[in-house]
Amino acid sequence: MTADDLTIIITAGLVATAAGLLGPFLVLRRVALMSDAVSHAVLPGIVAVYLLFGTRAPLPVILGAGLFAVLCVIAIDWLRATRLVASDAAIALVFPALFALGVLGVTKWASGAHLDLDATIYGEIAFAPFETVSFAGVEVARSIVLLGGVALANGALVALLWKELKATTFDPEFARTIGISPVLLSRLLLIAVAVTAVTAFESVGAILVVTLLIVPAATAYLLADRIVTMIAVTLAIGWFSAIAGHTAALQVDASIAGAMGLVASCCFVLALLLSPKYGLLARRRQRGRRRREVREALAAR
Repeated sequence: MTADDLTIIITAGLVATAAGLLGPFLVLRRVALMSDAVSHAVLPGIVAVYLLFGTRAPLPVILGAGLFAVLCVIAIDWLRATRLVASDAAIALVFPALFALGVLGVTKWASGAHLDLDATIYGEIAFAPFETVSFAGVEVARSIVLLGGVALANGALVALLWKELKATTFDPEFARTIGISPVLLSRLLLIAVAVTAVTAFESVGAILVVTLLIVPAATAYLLADRIVTMIAVTLAIGWFSAIAGHTAALQVDASIAGAMGLVASCCFVLALLLSPKYGLLARRRQRGRRRREVREALAAR
C-alpha cells in the first residue's frame, strides 16, 4: 500500500468517524434526509461567493456553502418546531427552494463563471493526497487536517452533550420538563451535520458524505439496542467501508467513492437479512414459530 492509498483511506475513515458520531442521532430522530438536503442547499452559497468576491477558490466557496447549509438546517428545524409540518415535509420545503435559488443564480448571473461544482460538491477522493499543508513541520494532506478537526469537534460535542442528546432524541417532552431545550439541541446537532457535510464535500464528494452519514447508522440500527453500541457499530462499518471499498476499487479500476458507498450498502443489506433480532429472516422465523404455537394450542383443545 502506497502513501497515497493510505491518505485516501484515512480521509474516508475520518469522514466516516465525523459522520458516524452524528448519523445515529439523525436516524433515531428520523431526519436522515437532512444530509441530502444540505448537499443541494449549498449551491446559492457558492454562487454568492462568486458574485461578491469574484473567486472560485476552495476556502471561500466552502465558507459560502457552509453559511447556506447552516441557514438550511435552521430553517428546516424552525419549520419542524412549529409543529405545523412534519420533519420530512420541512426538509422537502426548504432545500428545493434553496437549490432552485442557486440554479437561478447560476443561469442569470454566473452562467459564464464555470463554477467548479465537481470540486466543491461532488469532489474526488482520489485527489486528496495532492492537496497538502504543513502541519507541525510535516507535509500532510489538507483533507486529513480538516476532517480530523471536524471529527474531534463532533466527538467533543457528543461527549459534552451526551445526556442532553439522548434525552431529546428518545423523549423530547421529558427533556423539556427537566429544563433541556429540544429545539436548541436539535439545531446544534443539525449545524454540526452541515459543517461536517460541507467540509467533506471538496475532499470526498457529496454522495459519499450522505452515504457515510446515513447508511452505517441505519445498518447499526438493525444490529444494536443501545445508543453507545450503535455509534460503535456505525464507526466500525464506516471504516470497514473505507478500507474494503478502496481495495475493491483498485481491483476493478472503478470509482473509489462509489466502491466505498457500495460496500456500506452491502453491509446494510446483510444486516437487513441476517440481523438476529430485526432481520427479515429472523422475523420470518419468529412468524413461523408463532404460527406453530397457535396451531399446537388449537390442536390441544
